[in-house]
Amino acid sequence: MGLKTKIQNSLFIEKYLKQVNESYRKLPNKVELTKEQERAIQDYWQSLIGFEIPTDWHRYFYARTGLFSVKYIPTSLYRLELTGRLNQLPWCVPFSDKNLNDILLPDMKQPHTHLKNRNGYFFVENKAVSLEDAVNLCANIGDVIIKPTLSSHGDGVKKLHVENEIVDEKGTTLKDLLVKYGKNYLIQDLVKQHPIMNALNPDSINTIRIVTYRKGMEVFVLYAAIRIGREGQAIDNESAGGISTKINMDGTLCKFAYGAPGQDKIELTDSGVKLEGYQVPSFEKAIALVKEQHLNLPFQDLLGWDICIDEAGDPVMLEWNTTPELSQSAVGPAFGDYTEMVIKDAMSKPNSRVGDPSYRMLVPVNIKTVVKYCRQKLF
Repeated sequence: MGLKTKIQNSLFIEKYLKQVNESYRKLPNKVELTKEQERAIQDYWQSLIGFEIPTDWHRYFYARTGLFSVKYIPTSLYRLELTGRLNQLPWCVPFSDKNLNDILLPDMKQPHTHLKNRNGYFFVENKAVSLEDAVNLCANIGDVIIKPTLSSHGDGVKKLHVENEIVDEKGTTLKDLLVKYGKNYLIQDLVKQHPIMNALNPDSINTIRIVTYRKGMEVFVLYAAIRIGREGQAIDNESAGGISTKINMDGTLCKFAYGAPGQDKIELTDSGVKLEGYQVPSFEKAIALVKEQHLNLPFQDLLGWDICIDEAGDPVMLEWNTTPELSQSAVGPAFGDYTEMVIKDAMSKPNSRVGDPSYRMLVPVNIKTVVKYCRQKLF
């Protein structure tokens, strides 16, 4: 391993260590790992990957949930070593464009897309059109969602009602909105969710996140969680203030949900629904759907699916994620009973992250960085 790669790896790990330790400091109850727990963690991971790992994530999840496990996945390890081995990262960037969802997965039920913008060019029904034609064709599409297609965490997602080319009470025109969003976004119908899902929070589309792992021709469900928005919020992502809890394999919810690190465990949604035992409709359908469809995506063995349940009780795919965030506060160790299988499979493969341009941009290396690293790490 060259010096540049060592520096990149060090900076990459330090970035995520800083994040988890900031989250730990926000916890109302802080618990330190015992020496026995530290040793158990290192023994477990030494046997799996041949080297020790930072235990900051184990401390954080133990303090937050009260559940100790050696199987928690450190984010730095997940990002640096696992995602690039389980998925072909050079393929992840173009495939993660949400404008391709209906093309890559045509057999999955998805919200109808009225308009796509790809690299500044407009498409209606996958046919290229001008800005003027795009405005004319979408002048009265009613209740819709506009969202960027190359970003995550709900950034830029907004509900609209488009009538006579006007999109809000301020009189903003559709043309002005499209120009403001620039490029790489889409406008889709607003899904009307199932009444049982709507009861959790009527202000947001409450989605099921299912993480699947492919090994050969078999697809395993590593975990499922539900993401629920807060009162008055249209987005259910935890990064946008939402909460999440684990879905058991029988489709019932667990007792506690988790939001931001400083918040206590949550037993009731803002609409007053008790989480424990709440039955998610059509859960078995959603599981069967993503397991079937994962086989159509050969460059990614690990995927995160965002599924909503519509009024008819059908699973609707909103998006799929090539390097999904892990919801370990809500669900416990992300790979669960499959941890050893997934880790051993990953570590037997080459790491495609080595040539991933997004990784190089994330941890740039210049002469000042080299000098700092050498002083701190090498001497």
